[in-house]
Amino acid sequence: MLKKKEYSTSPFDINGVPPIAKALPLSLQHILAMIVGTVTVPIIIAGVTGASPQEKTLLVQAALIVAGLATLLQLYPIGNLGSKLPIIFGVGFTYVPTLTAIGSEYGLSGIFGAQLLGGIFTILIGVTIKKYIKYFPPLVTGTVVTTIGLSLYPIAINYMAGGINAPDYGSPSNWGIALLTLVVVIICSQFAKGYLKSASMIVGIAVGYIAALAINKVDFGPIAEATLISIPKINNFSMSFHAPAIVSMLVLALVNALQSIGDLSATTMGGMNRRITEEELSRGIVGSGIITAAGVLIGGLPPSSYSQNVGLLSMNKVISRFVFGIAGGFMLLAGFVPKFGALMTTIPTSVLGGATVSIFGMITMTGFKLIIQEELTARNVTIVGLALAMGMGVTTVPECLDQFPEIVSMIFGKSPIVIATIVAFTLNIILPNKTLQDEENERIQMDAN
Repeated sequence: MLKKKEYSTSPFDINGVPPIAKALPLSLQHILAMIVGTVTVPIIIAGVTGASPQEKTLLVQAALIVAGLATLLQLYPIGNLGSKLPIIFGVGFTYVPTLTAIGSEYGLSGIFGAQLLGGIFTILIGVTIKKYIKYFPPLVTGTVVTTIGLSLYPIAINYMAGGINAPDYGSPSNWGIALLTLVVVIICSQFAKGYLKSASMIVGIAVGYIAALAINKVDFGPIAEATLISIPKINNFSMSFHAPAIVSMLVLALVNALQSIGDLSATTMGGMNRRITEEELSRGIVGSGIITAAGVLIGGLPPSSYSQNVGLLSMNKVISRFVFGIAGGFMLLAGFVPKFGALMTTIPTSVLGGATVSIFGMITMTGFKLIIQEELTARNVTIVGLALAMGMGVTTVPECLDQFPEIVSMIFGKSPIVIATIVAFTLNIILPNKTLQDEENERIQMDAN
């Protein structure tokens, strides 16, 4: 007789299926780590574009569905779509600076039109990534990630103050709630242990939310208006196509692919002690592109890999796809419950600001960690310094491009990521690569002469 095949129940086995009592708490950590970002991005974009409360709820609902689908596709691929690695994908902050720039100029239709083409471009990147990966070393990707973090700070500060155009913008009550939220997040993340430490963002938001309730800063109107169960409709939002928005989105699609490369590589190295294969990279990026393009049909903003979940995996070494699948399934099911999405939209802007400012700081530090993987030679310092200076400098003074055509201002004056990526990529190719020892030898030779 054939022996019955034995299945692993270890959470440290990628194909392991732990008992549900053990898997649920492990999965909850990933849900808590991802849900804040997933619901915050559509709320930010809704505010920038002047979306109605109903549209804001739809955006949150679609974001949850996209997060669930993107994660499950990575875990359980369909054909060559998906990496088959334990990683979390969701609507990410990588896109926020560019989406806000496009949204403020062309509205939601401009965002979704550009996103459709961005998704198709991401698929092409995934298909051809093996040929071009050598041009994006940690120095370049780290510079881009650092720029993303720096560019998000104004958004966090405006949120802490209550949100642009808010009647009470900058009020002591808004700052008080934001700082209370931030302090709780810091205390939990630095001094707590176990699940409380992993759930620091949720705990901070909960405390800030309660404080806002106490001073009547929470509006429950959207919950009453939302239905309990809803199947998303196709073409909830229209699409329009504008050259500046499209070019900006294509550049950001490349940036997002670079982030995915970093997170997918960190997943295999941190959780499995091996390098990622080119096939896994290619399939992972193609899967992300498919969801990015398809997401526009229901109003789902573009997904990206979540570095905070990769960090959690590297810390506890839990790589069971079943554990991650529970998190993806929860996000997907939550997307079909509009009241849940509406509940998320009642979180006051100042609370979101207090919670997300630390996330943006972590993104910046992730960039620094990538940069210092390579020696800080004069060449490398020049690349990083000029990319950051040009990217942040031009967008800080956008009027410096007023004499150029509108398309130039839209592409280069709205988001520092575009300029920083172009500068870092170009200089990395042009400037001769030297080690610290090479530079020291050159100085010795000059002194000898």
